[in-house]
Amino acid sequence: MGPTIASTPASTLGSTHSVTPEPDPACSLCPRLTAFRQTNAETFPAYFNGAVPSFGGEDARLLIVGLAPGLHGANQTGRPFTGDFAGDLLYATLLEMGLAQGAYAGHAEDGLTLNASMISNAVRCVPPQNKPTGPEIKACRPFLRARIDALPNLQVILALGRVAHESTVAAFGLRQKAYPFAHGARHELTPALALYDSYHCSRYNTNTGRLTPEMFRSVFAAIRDALAEPPALAKTG
Repeated sequence: MGPTIASTPASTLGSTHSVTPEPDPACSLCPRLTAFRQTNAETFPAYFNGAVPSFGGEDARLLIVGLAPGLHGANQTGRPFTGDFAGDLLYATLLEMGLAQGAYAGHAEDGLTLNASMISNAVRCVPPQNKPTGPEIKACRPFLRARIDALPNLQVILALGRVAHESTVAAFGLRQKAYPFAHGARHELTPALALYDSYHCSRYNTNTGRLTPEMFRSVFAAIRDALAEPPALAKTG
């Protein structure tokens, strides 16, 4: 297990959103995704088949943002990155870094808990072929921003993949060109909040060598070290 992560004071992002951090599981904002969920409910009636809620406590200082639920992963289990290959690597790394405890068994009742961390997705409903459209990403973005705003201790956001990165940057109203996505990159969103990037821990990326377990661990090691540092003093005046 990694070193104990120091406590930090709360920080706020000044949001005026009235959107809740977690959409209703039966959210119908995106017609294509709603229709796909309904089809899946007929084909896989035992699956969760809804907008997947974030996983972790409201005391989180690290928010991990993925792309969207996998059809036979989070869409089945109702917990982000649970039940598919991407979760195998993600949760193993979190456990190694001391950011989770327990044992990951690929289902939502395995007893795994997160330490000062939360996992969510840029798009909360499973998309066909794992590819949400631009309008669908935009429609779900208010939930992402509301999720961020509801974490008073948040210090770091980790974007898994370009879509998660760009949606996070857009949620802050920032220019994409000023915050280019790159594996291992660190960006300052606010004086108290940093955005780190990693290639998505998908089977495709790991099978092709685009992302190795060592590369993934190095990003988390940098984040763990950043979270262990004393918090920056808030600017006044």
